Amino acid sequence: MQEQFQPIAVTSPTQHPLLFKLRCLVDVQLGSIAKFLRPHLAGLHGSVLDVGAGESPWRDWLPADATYHGIDIGNSDDFGMSRGRADITYYDGRKIPFPDAAFDNAICIEVLEHAADPELLLEEIARVLKNQGTLLLTVPWSARRHHIPHDYHRFTRERLGVLLEQHGFSDVQIVERGSDIGVIANKLTVLTLRLLRPAKTVEMVWTLPLAVLCGPIALGFLIATHWADAAGRGAAEDPLGYFVSAVRRS
Repeated sequence: MQEQFQPIAVTSPTQHPLLFKLRCLVDVQLGSIAKFLRPHLAGLHGSVLDVGAGESPWRDWLPADATYHGIDIGNSDDFGMSRGRADITYYDGRKIPFPDAAFDNAICIEVLEHAADPELLLEEIARVLKNQGTLLLTVPWSARRHHIPHDYHRFTRERLGVLLEQHGFSDVQIVERGSDIGVIANKLTVLTLRLLRPAKTVEMVWTLPLAVLCGPIALGFLIATHWADAAGRGAAEDPLGYFVSAVRRS
């Protein structure tokens, strides 16, 4: 099965700040990730391992005294990412090619769901982290299948807590990203875009009128999403995803 359209790779927010902010207004998944991630990245000092680095979008949000190291799988181009970058270490997706206790911190942003063996990945991250090292992690919950055929999991907050505690982490803090209002906005936005890009041009006879109908509704829910997030409204039981911080257990 092929995707009608793949997710757009995330690039550095500092490269085109205005475009990034505009994208976050429409792409509520990305917006929720950026909202939670930025203040936590500012607190990471020393060496930082970016697991599944992609285009290294979050590198520029690290403090000046942080040392960045990115790793990604050898077939990262399957995910729409650049391949063969000199500043990224490529590996087979199993044993992280660094010694034990090599890093002060690690980040793993929207990657765990694409790991065929997420327990092994968490074990490896714990192995290369120093004792009391910090892990920042995000995963989607309500998200369409993406990067097919490499989309393997959706994790509840309960499952995330168990996995992290079983594989070397403590002080696990899990926060919902967004709410059911954001989920509806996200689905309507994707639906509108899909209707504007039918598989066959002739199908626009019926997809275009539906897109005209869905578009204003999607816009209304996008506005409601940003209001709900600011006001603390919406049901947390049906979030866009989760933000996690944890500490490598001594």
